Amino acid sequence: MKNQGKKKKVIVGMSGGADSTAAAFFLLKQGYAVEGVFLSLYQNNKQKESWQDAKETTALLGIPLKMIHLEKEFQKKVIDYFLKEYAAGHTPNPCVICNSEIKFNFLLKKMAELKADFVATGHYAKIISKQISNKFTYNLYQAKDREKDQSYFLYSLKQKQLSKILFPLGNYYKEEVMNLVKKLRFPSANKKESQNICFVKEKYADNFLKKHLKLRPGKIIGTDGEVLGKHQGLPLYTIGQRRGIKVGGRGPYYVIGKDRKKNILLVSNNPDDPALYSRKIKLKSVNWIVQKPHLPLKTFVRVRYRNPLTPVVIEKLADKKRFYLVKFKQPQKAVAIGQAAVFYSPEGEILGGGTISD
Repeated sequence: MKNQGKKKKVIVGMSGGADSTAAAFFLLKQGYAVEGVFLSLYQNNKQKESWQDAKETTALLGIPLKMIHLEKEFQKKVIDYFLKEYAAGHTPNPCVICNSEIKFNFLLKKMAELKADFVATGHYAKIISKQISNKFTYNLYQAKDREKDQSYFLYSLKQKQLSKILFPLGNYYKEEVMNLVKKLRFPSANKKESQNICFVKEKYADNFLKKHLKLRPGKIIGTDGEVLGKHQGLPLYTIGQRRGIKVGGRGPYYVIGKDRKKNILLVSNNPDDPALYSRKIKLKSVNWIVQKPHLPLKTFVRVRYRNPLTPVVIEKLADKKRFYLVKFKQPQKAVAIGQAAVFYSPEGEILGGGTISD
């Protein structure tokens, strides 16, 4: 009876932003003992400002805050992966890798170290536990706010991790969160939310890639074989891209392919060029959140964040054990190798997902 009435302890990942602020606030209101952790991932002015905001926020909330230095781990697991994928001609998704390899990995380690019960973040998603016979499963669902929903980036989480994670914002709209932080005058109340990759200053990654990769200029060729101009390096372009293709004539032009051997960028001025569409994709590194389903499976997939869900059939590739084949009911535009394909049930449950492969 010694621990009766003892508060459950939660370690909250505090970024200094509105979402993590609201997550910590709601958990305190629910009666949890809350401690904040700031993950220092890289060194720049943006991180320093976020640390100051997190310190002010936790002081107002009356909770302790610790910093964990993960710059080396973030460089190796996220930034190096990001650059390697672009160098290979792919379009990586660093947020998926960061969530599984960095954020939740180290928050859960800190939870064990501090003998806490859960970790929490400001992600917009839901975890619903279900009991089948004597076994509990932890099922991941889309957030109430479908416009803000971040479940797409969380498909790689495992059952053991989900059993220890709380998402306090799953049943809230972003507008409600912003109204709360403004009403309580937290530092994040007037903070502009960034839509960029966190370690890239600009909206687009071009300058970051130019700084870190060896780029070879080459020819831009149209569908009729005509040389239209020069590209600055194949890693700077992705399938379906129209920005930054500096050629004259009848535009705009869209990237429809990349010939890495010949260092050629293939483009078309037809926005509905058949080369822009895929009828099927191959997936690797697939994670099923609860259990591997019986195949073939008819369900829904999202092939890029904010893309609409589309019906598919999932099959196993007989000749390659680690790969899955996904067939679209309707051809999908600008599907990029390296992006995540995430499976959803009609009820909004995230079944799993994988990386689009060549």
